[in-house]
Amino acid sequence: MQKITPFLWFDDNAEEAVKFYTSIFANSKIEKTIYYNKSSAGASGRPEGSVMSIEFTLEGQEFIALNGGPHFSFSPAISFLIKCKPQQEVDGLWGKLSQGGKEERCGWLRDKYGVSWQVVPVGLNDMLDDGDAAKSNRVTEALLKMNKIEMSTLREAYERA
Repeated sequence: MQKITPFLWFDDNAEEAVKFYTSIFANSKIEKTIYYNKSSAGASGRPEGSVMSIEFTLEGQEFIALNGGPHFSFSPAISFLIKCKPQQEVDGLWGKLSQGGKEERCGWLRDKYGVSWQVVPVGLNDMLDDGDAAKSNRVTEALLKMNKIEMSTLREAYERA
């Protein structure tokens, strides 16, 4: 049992979103679906028999998605960071997650459901935290111009004299 589980509040498309996410990530599956019964439907205003919540895993990480109605929406203030290697993984996940969503700077994107993700190659933080300020500044300058992160471009900036 996982001690802390991210809980995602959707309006009415939790099932669609969960199917989308589990199709993208390996080691992922839908664990359990709970439906609104008469009492919970009455309390929530959601239709009886419709999907209330879905427990699922992505890459072994447990999540719960709720069809809770339009009361709340997602914000980039909370995002899911995906550590990727090699570049092909960055490219693949970026392409799938950004489809129908919005690409943002420095490896951030919002998917078509409004959930924010950071698709980040392993090794980026080492270059940003390098003791050589000139190297880390060049990497930062290159990174700030990117949406999807390209490690080859960052390595070139890092190694440039």
